[in-house]
Amino acid sequence: MWQGATRILRALADAGFEAYVIGGAVRDLVLKQTPHDYDIVTKARPDDIIDIMAKAGFNTTGVVGKSFGVVVVMVPEGSYEVATFRRERYGADSHRPEEVVYADTLEEDVARRDFTVNGMAMTAQGEVIDLVGGLKDIKSRTLRTIGNAEERFQEDALRLFRACRFVGKLGFLPHRSLLDGMAPNFKRVEGLSLERVRQELDGLLVTPHTAKGLDVLVQSGLADCRCRVLMNGEYELVPILPELHHLVGLPQQPEFHAYDGWVHTLAVVQAIKPDLTLRWAALLHDVAKGMDGIRGFHNGRITDRGHDQLGAQMAEVILTRLQYPKKMVQRVAWLVSSHMRFHFFANNQDADPWRWMRKEAQSGRFRKSSELKEAVQQMAEVCAADVIGCGRPHSSTDGTYAMGECLAAITESMPIHTRDLAYGPELPALLGDKTGEILQALLVQVRSGQVANEPEALMEAAKRKLARKARKE
Repeated sequence: MWQGATRILRALADAGFEAYVIGGAVRDLVLKQTPHDYDIVTKARPDDIIDIMAKAGFNTTGVVGKSFGVVVVMVPEGSYEVATFRRERYGADSHRPEEVVYADTLEEDVARRDFTVNGMAMTAQGEVIDLVGGLKDIKSRTLRTIGNAEERFQEDALRLFRACRFVGKLGFLPHRSLLDGMAPNFKRVEGLSLERVRQELDGLLVTPHTAKGLDVLVQSGLADCRCRVLMNGEYELVPILPELHHLVGLPQQPEFHAYDGWVHTLAVVQAIKPDLTLRWAALLHDVAKGMDGIRGFHNGRITDRGHDQLGAQMAEVILTRLQYPKKMVQRVAWLVSSHMRFHFFANNQDADPWRWMRKEAQSGRFRKSSELKEAVQQMAEVCAADVIGCGRPHSSTDGTYAMGECLAAITESMPIHTRDLAYGPELPALLGDKTGEILQALLVQVRSGQVANEPEALMEAAKRKLARKARKE
């Protein structure tokens, strides 16, 4: 990919125009990471870019978004966005610039960008052009805005969420000036679309250092803000994640938890693999702790009985409000509602996992056995992270994963639907118009363990059913 970028840079330079790789690609190269893509900026205007690329033998798509002056250039290594230097002026809109004009210098283009680590440029020879102190901030692992933080966030309120995401992505500490510049612009968040905010939340949740980014989101007060969604032709304000703030500093019983409610939650989210469903479940698994009717005391010890069930209700409300797909909402709510039960089964040898899985199979929540199997495997991941997140020394997740494997094995022989029954084509031929009725009866028998989910066993059981029906008739 770097070779393709240098092809374009050299073609522009040969035509007499400054050109640089800019932004995230430079940051990643400085960090010795592989960039996902390479953005290029140049003094050349879009029409010049198109002509120069044509003469160099490269195809272009023309101008992509005339107000931004971006041309997509195709070279053998792939496609690259080439943008003309520009300046922006912001107005009432919380995200989009009111005016975009072409600029003549790299300095002007860099000055409009968000963070110093994203404001560095690189020549075709690999020389870093740092006009904003990005190299220094990378060395000190600091996230800082370019220029005045309050002004940068006032220009584009989505940068507030991008700040959290970049803290999570890079693991850098936010500079004091960045944190101080956030709150004065929280009112601007109300002009952001829910879709944009949700995209940033999703990005944050799957970052390598998500706990750090989430901590900025919540402790700054940004999670308490509202964004907007268009409903029936009118904008409505939607709370983002105010339900999380009460966990900050929330006491927990020391024998079981080394951390308060919020630090525990962060530890659980960080401990689980970066899958969106799993990380939402981890983030919300204890969201109801400390709530009225949940927080209590028994023999001088803190209790939160029922937090799993209320937490599931809250998770469903939160994710529905944020307009996540119904299937994902239901799965996260199930994981939250079931995590304490899973812990009970993992720690009590007398508990009957077959009975639990039979109940789930009959609940109507799952359409097929593979869905239930996936759910219990996800549950094992959530609960293992929960164990790790308690911060107790010598904690082991072996029993947690063993219970997950046990439940997953049970689901393989626990049919949800008659489609999960392992019968051959001769069975419907035998049953004729009684197929549906007898398959339902076989489903119940297989779930209860009376009949094995195998072709021969199902055929024999079906024959017995037919014989009994014939005698009654």
